[in-house]
Amino acid sequence: MIPHLLLIVLHVISLGTISSACTRAVLYSVTPSSDEQVGYLRMLEKTNEAMDFWVLTSWTGEEAHVLVPAGEDARFKSDLKQRGIKPTVRNSNITTCGNSNNNSSNTRSERNAAYSSKPGTLDFTSRYLNHADINRFIDYLGKKYPDLVTVTTIGHSYERRPMRTVTISSGKPSKTMIIDAGIHGREWIAPATALYLMSQLVQNSNRHGELLANITWIILPLVNPDGYEFSLNSNKFWRKTRRPAKRCVGTDANRNFSFHWGEKGASRQECSQTFAGPKPFSEPETQALRNLLLSKGNITSFYLTLHSYGRFLLYPWGHKKDLPRKWRLLDAVARAGAVAMKRNHNVSYRVGGAAKLLYEASGGSDDYALAVARIPVSITMELPAGGSGESGFHPPESQISRLVEEAFTGIRAMALKMVQMDV
Repeated sequence: MIPHLLLIVLHVISLGTISSACTRAVLYSVTPSSDEQVGYLRMLEKTNEAMDFWVLTSWTGEEAHVLVPAGEDARFKSDLKQRGIKPTVRNSNITTCGNSNNNSSNTRSERNAAYSSKPGTLDFTSRYLNHADINRFIDYLGKKYPDLVTVTTIGHSYERRPMRTVTISSGKPSKTMIIDAGIHGREWIAPATALYLMSQLVQNSNRHGELLANITWIILPLVNPDGYEFSLNSNKFWRKTRRPAKRCVGTDANRNFSFHWGEKGASRQECSQTFAGPKPFSEPETQALRNLLLSKGNITSFYLTLHSYGRFLLYPWGHKKDLPRKWRLLDAVARAGAVAMKRNHNVSYRVGGAAKLLYEASGGSDDYALAVARIPVSITMELPAGGSGESGFHPPESQISRLVEEAFTGIRAMALKMVQMDV
């Protein structure tokens, strides 16, 4: 018998298909107590297009967060009750509308407009910048600090937004590190962290001599600019790219890489949040990132991809629970970051293999960077949610400064550990 919950897809507009209409949903906390219950939740995540799992690990006793369309929560609770699972409401009135995370009477666009003519003064530690202002800041760095910064357009998104990298180098022989962010549109704190990292390395370069003397930094602050803009302005929980498929819009860019594409943890259903795309590298955004990794892979020691949410430092493999042969190297670098953030900010990051610690997810950029681009260290940093978790992917703007400073401490420590270990 088909579970009632699966029938939701027949009469609900999937979260993966929402365009610009505002809808309401309920955020639930669910804690599975058996492997069978974990398996059921994993099945729902993969097959039910209406369910949006924000957090879900492969472990019993670990809290999962799932967003359920308003009006379907009674059915959701009934189905879980039949399997001995008791969901708890975390937030009963969540809206998908964009531009709803402001902390003042002015809209984000109005506040950012005041800075548009002065890109050097853009304040990305107390507001989420749009793609245009991110590029203004990037261009400003390139013009203001030409001896330190090189700006390169590595490709364009489906909607023709430029994808720009910032290369920061003192010109001395060094290790190369590639950092990207924003592969999932709704993970706003990730691009904010990348911008803060760029600012520290360039505008405060005199304070970070050890990071510039030994490392060339290549930073791509926004892998998925179309999804990010759509999340900011229309549906704040939009995850995927914006290239249309047959029934729905978008592909999960972090399931679209060719290494073990379309296997566990990736969906072939195009309305799913984890839709792997019609084929590997179907998205112009993943093609651009692939080309960057392959072109620089032979000189790159460390690939770091910034995501949210949760406090995790994860390393391959994502497509299976086994660990790579040189996993101890990855673990040592990741743990250096976790230790530094605990010591300096009293925050705890969990460290381990991605599939072992969270769940199996095939076709990710981190696995591809290690296995295909042959970059020795590949790590995913899952940045935290704001508050107690109700803020999810969108920490209140008042918390941005604290969160990016924490992350910078961890990134700095991991980068220096990479140099120390002579990767």
